[in-house]
Amino acid sequence: MKPVLALVGRPNVGKSTLFNRLTRTRDALVADVPGLTRDRKYGAGKIGERPYVVIDTGGIGEGLEGVAEPTTEQAELALAEADAVLFLVDGRAGLTAADQQLAQQMRTLGKPVHLVVNKTDGLDEDAASAEFYALGLSDVHAIAAVQGRGVRRLIDRVLETFPPLAEIDTDAEQAAEQKGIRIAVLGRPNVGKSTLVNRLLGEERVVVYDMAGTTRDTIEIPYERHGKQYTLLDTAGIRRRGKVFEAVEKFSVVKAMQAVDDAHVVVLVIDAREGVTEQDLHLLGYIIDAGRSVVMAVNKWDGLSVEHREQVKEELGRKLAFAPWMRVHTISALHGTGVGDLYPLIERAWASAFPKISTNALTRMMEEIVARNPAPLVGRHRVKLRYAHIGGSNPPRIILHGSKANDVPAAYRRYLENRFRELLKLEGTPVRVEFRSGDNPYEGKKNVLTDRQIKRKRRLMKHVRR
Repeated sequence: MKPVLALVGRPNVGKSTLFNRLTRTRDALVADVPGLTRDRKYGAGKIGERPYVVIDTGGIGEGLEGVAEPTTEQAELALAEADAVLFLVDGRAGLTAADQQLAQQMRTLGKPVHLVVNKTDGLDEDAASAEFYALGLSDVHAIAAVQGRGVRRLIDRVLETFPPLAEIDTDAEQAAEQKGIRIAVLGRPNVGKSTLVNRLLGEERVVVYDMAGTTRDTIEIPYERHGKQYTLLDTAGIRRRGKVFEAVEKFSVVKAMQAVDDAHVVVLVIDAREGVTEQDLHLLGYIIDAGRSVVMAVNKWDGLSVEHREQVKEELGRKLAFAPWMRVHTISALHGTGVGDLYPLIERAWASAFPKISTNALTRMMEEIVARNPAPLVGRHRVKLRYAHIGGSNPPRIILHGSKANDVPAAYRRYLENRFRELLKLEGTPVRVEFRSGDNPYEGKKNVLTDRQIKRKRRLMKHVRR
């Protein structure tokens, strides 16, 4: 197994910056704002031939109003999972009482703890580290995570205490990481996305708090259920553009949009008490434009009266008429009602996004569709469709070849799309029907006559003039 390294420390000591440096990514949000990270975030890294897993955690030891307790719980879970701990302190701020309190906790773990003095750029490393020896932790490393100075030396020192991995084990783990359905949970703030993620996982994996914007970064969580691999992407809540003012929230929205592109299936969560809002429809439109499969989860359903439920159902039918292929399911993430039934819908949507059908079978299907309702006339000529094939997946792209195919009217395009969806039994995914017209091989070419043809043409032209 790969060694697991947990990054812990007070808020704003540079844990997320070091996480990005160790994983060589920009997955973790970084800003000069204390308490930006709240959930634990996993990432994979590799130095030479030595792979490892890094866990980024929220700041602990200093009060963050409201979410301090669940953030600390997430950090403690990371400490329990870790094989080694990187305890970060701020070399510019110096030793604080919170650092001393955390060091006391680190000594009781019974795991290797490496004291990392960050932000030593422009400072004498020995002078910046001197006062931290009072914490009683033998391994002290001075680094500057922003510039990457000292990071390679740190990770080499940490990994040398672990036995090297066999190549076959590494390959098997990498293959396992690439499998499974990637599920992004998307929605407005405070509709219950993190509660739903915890319910799907069966554990308190992400921070849940009754405050809009608790989740700020996209949290990627691989797991296994009934022998099948999945990866959940918990995203930050997305408000209307006019409501977003903080730079951190703008980056959170970008991360959420990137999660949609990285996912196979998107679970769009809405609040049943508020119904379908304009922002919900805007998010649904973005998902469809991105070509991702989607399942709508109507949360907080258990607290509604019978009359209110009927009103919501009527509203859903009216406002979602443009996407009749999308499956809508009512749930209560808090109590778990209906949450398990999301998995069959997700799996059907995923299977629909990756259809498997031969060119011959798809062409016969196209002929059957056209025979029932022939293609219309374009000018004086009728569109002739000759064969069809699958041109891509997620979303499925059906390519139709023929003459005048690029001139097919929009209404007939929708007819073809709906009929293909019906015959292929696709649900929960948009379908792209594209057309290719065959080029005339003789267009723009001039026929070159032989000498015999030229003489014959001259004789014929004499008769024409007469």
